[in-house]
Amino acid sequence: VCCRGEEDMATEGDVELELETETSCPERPPEKPRKHDSGAADLERVTDYAEEKEIQSSNLETAMSVIGDRRSREQKARQEREKELAKVTIKKEDLELIMSEMEISRAAAERSLREHMGNVVEALIALTN
Repeated sequence: VCCRGEEDMATEGDVELELETETSCPERPPEKPRKHDSGAADLERVTDYAEEKEIQSSNLETAMSVIGDRRSREQKARQEREKELAKVTIKKEDLELIMSEMEISRAAAERSLREHMGNVVEALIALTN
């Protein structure tokens, strides 16, 4: 028996019989239906959509300049805030009290005191919350 889907001729006495062999061979498994062909089509649609929505370089440059301006403004605001906090006078005893009670570093205690304009009670309340 041949596995190529050909027809074999068999003779039985004076009568000829045509026998068709099965198209699928026991040596080769039948082809499985292709389940992922629709995925390739979906991917093609997505890439087509993305190509239609390309960002023009002028729009990109505008966006980058807006982001850069925003970052520079935020940095200037932080620097001004740090200058204001540096002007606040704090007492050494208050700083040591917060450091010992809250068990935090000198920098963290100083920052908290400066943010609360040297008020120990407000600084301690803020650190406990």
